[in-house]
Order: sequence, then C-alpha cells, then structure tokens
Amino acid sequence: MPSYEKQLNRLEEQGFDAIIRLFKRHLWVQILCALVLGVMVGSWLSPQGGQLLKADTAYRLAEWLKLPGTLFLSLIQMVVIPLVITSIMLGVGGSGDSSTLKDVGLRIAPYFVVTTTIAVTIGISLALLLKPGLYVDTSAFNLSAMTVPDALQSGAESSLPERISQLIPTNLTQAQMDQSMLQLVIYSIIMGLALTSVSHSRASVLRQVIEGIQEVSMKVVNWAMLLAPYAVFGLIADISIRVGLDVLLGMSAYVGTVLLGLIILLCFYFVIVKLIAHYPLLKFAKAVRPAQLLAFSTSSSAAVMPLSLQTAQHELKVDESTARFVIPLGATINMDGTALYQVIAAIFLAQVFAIEISVSEIILLAITTVGASIGSPSTPGVGIVILATVLASVGIPAEGIALILGVDRLLDMCRTAVNVSGDLVASLVMQRWLSVAADAEAEAQPSAEPLKE
Repeated sequence: MPSYEKQLNRLEEQGFDAIIRLFKRHLWVQILCALVLGVMVGSWLSPQGGQLLKADTAYRLAEWLKLPGTLFLSLIQMVVIPLVITSIMLGVGGSGDSSTLKDVGLRIAPYFVVTTTIAVTIGISLALLLKPGLYVDTSAFNLSAMTVPDALQSGAESSLPERISQLIPTNLTQAQMDQSMLQLVIYSIIMGLALTSVSHSRASVLRQVIEGIQEVSMKVVNWAMLLAPYAVFGLIADISIRVGLDVLLGMSAYVGTVLLGLIILLCFYFVIVKLIAHYPLLKFAKAVRPAQLLAFSTSSSAAVMPLSLQTAQHELKVDESTARFVIPLGATINMDGTALYQVIAAIFLAQVFAIEISVSEIILLAITTVGASIGSPSTPGVGIVILATVLASVGIPAEGIALILGVDRLLDMCRTAVNVSGDLVASLVMQRWLSVAADAEAEAQPSAEPLKE
C-alpha cells in the first residue's frame, strides 16, 4: 500500500510538472489561461455581474487592469510601420528579382478579392435568412441618449479619381502619422521594385540596412511578446467589466448571426487549406492557434502581424520571401471577417429601422463593403468607422451605429481572429501555387533542350 501511494504521488508530480512545462513552452496556453482568468475576474468585478465594486470604482480599476494591454499595443504599434515597410521591400526586392512581385502579386490580388466577395455573400445570405433585426425591440433602447463618435459623423466623401491618386503617398511622414497602411504598402512595393532595378553591388548595402531595421523591429516585438499574457488578461478583464450582460442579451440575435457567419467563413478557410493548399487541417489549426488567440485578445491585425510572420515561416514552412509579402499585405487589404460583419450590421440596422433594401442596393452594398474593407487600418475598432461609409451607400442612418456600439468590441475580437486566420491561409495557398508553378517549370525545362539541339 505505501508503494502504491508513493507511485501515485510520483505520477501526480510528473503530471504537474508536465502542465508547468506546457504552460512555460507554449504561448497559446498562457494566452488561453489569461483569457479565461480575465473573463472570470472581469465578470466578478463588473457592476452588471458580480457587483463586487461600485460602478465608478470598477471602471477605474478596469483602466489599471488594461494598462499592460495598452503598453503591449503601444510597443507593437511603435514598430509595426517599419516592420511592414521592410518586410514588403525585402519580400519584393530581397531576391534581387522583380519576378517575386509578378508571381505572388498576380495571384494574391484576385485571391483576396474572391475570398472577400465570398465572405460578403455569406454575411448577406445569413442576414436575409435569419433577419436578426426583427428580434430587437427598439423601445428598449434609448437611441436619442446614445452617442455616435465624431469620426463617424464627419468627413466628406472624395471622388473615385481622388481616392486612386491618394493611394501613392506624397508625404511619407503624413502617411505614417495617419497610419494609412495601404499607402505604406504601395510605397513599399514601389521601393522594393526599385531595389530590384538597381545593380546588386549598389543595392546590397541598402538591403543590409533594411534587414537590420527589420531585425531590430523584431527584437522589440519579442520583448513585447513577454507582456502578451498580462496584456490579454487586462484587455479581456476591462471588456468584461464594461460590457453588461443586458446589452449582450438584448443584441443576442445580431451577435449570434455575426458569430455564425464568422464560423462558416472559418470552415471555408479550412476547406481551402485542405483542397487547395493540401495541408493537414489539424496541423494547421495547431500552428495558427497562438496567432488566433492573440488576435482575439488585442482586436488588432497589426499587433498580431509579427507573430503571424513567425507562424507562417516557422510553423507552416512558408518561404520567407512569400511570407514577408503576403502577411503584411493581407493585414492591410484582406479583411474578410470585417467585410462579413459590415454587411450583416448594415442589413440588421435596415431591418431595425424597417428600411426596405432592393436587390440593386444589396449588390451596391456588397461592392461598397468589398471596396471599403480593402486598405482599412488594421487597428482596434476601425470596422465600426468603416461601417458608416457602408451605411451611407444604401441610405441607412448612421445614428443606428449607436445601437451596436455596446457589442462591437466583442465582435471586433472575433472578426480579427478570422482576419488573421485568412492571412495565414493565404500565405499557405501562395506557397502551394508557387511550388506547383516551379515544379511545372522544372518539368518543362528538359523537354526544351532537345529542341535547341
């Protein structure tokens, strides 16, 4: 009996040690534990939940709990612009051959447009089928007391030629201050092409400088990742304290429709991984899990981009040049989850305000959403700002945005996780297509030699 107890104690110690090793080695385990703990603590302290503290005290405490998260996001945002610029420049011009942009760019642009269009189609279909706006009792909401951010009410619409001309940044400093990521991406592509056009001897020094900037930026990112579990705990606790359960219950039909759409879109990604990329699903799901959890916690594709780069290169085994080009570009223009959310929100608000939308207006809504999602800043809360443009295209009052502001942060977290998943799927698909093209070219090469003889 004593030997049995000793053996049982030894097994318990080994199991406990295995849990500790799992926690220390894997970032996703730390983030998941921090996420669950943040929800528990936040719900316990929330005035709408455990009511342990008064509302004013709970909200002040939420600010302090959120501090590690704001520091983490600030560190990432501090280096995200040089990281995007250097990654794309090296992805395009690092090999010294402009064929990189031709091979990847001509494939990735149609891919992004097609997947975004499919995401919009899923969102429109669900919103028209489930009609979440009919389940909302507008009398329970005091729309007149709700405030809409000034950013949603101001800003004149510019013409299409003006928008096209503004894609090329005439002032790089201003583009960095405005965090106009699409302008910076185009600048990086142009500079990368120019890098390939210069002789290797002259461009080698500049490449070394660019690689040095990227390496320094990644070092800052590695330091910031040490804060990631604490950042996740603080951000989730802050949201749990501020978002009341009554708001979530009142908008449950809308929230459920968006979440169902995101789940369907995620399943569509898995189909692409299996049928097009020919990559094992379980292996892919395991590899992208840390990036998904971090995206869910931070609501920022830009904040997750360094981790997405590492995941694509080291876990998914995507070529460095392909990952450097696709991941930053995807974080800028591949916003499938955001596009799906925007069309559902627009149709939901139309149903709430009893506004009939014709087939032509639905088509216009889809086109506007695809266009608005391309080039949108990959920062928290930007989807709600872009939604104002989408609503204006079909005549839905922008004041209705106040109705969904209470649950937007929760949905922002979910759609960001889907956006990041889409970027990693895209890098995997591009890797597959490029390898197939290279194999086809290699097979065609020997058959061409006898013809020359």
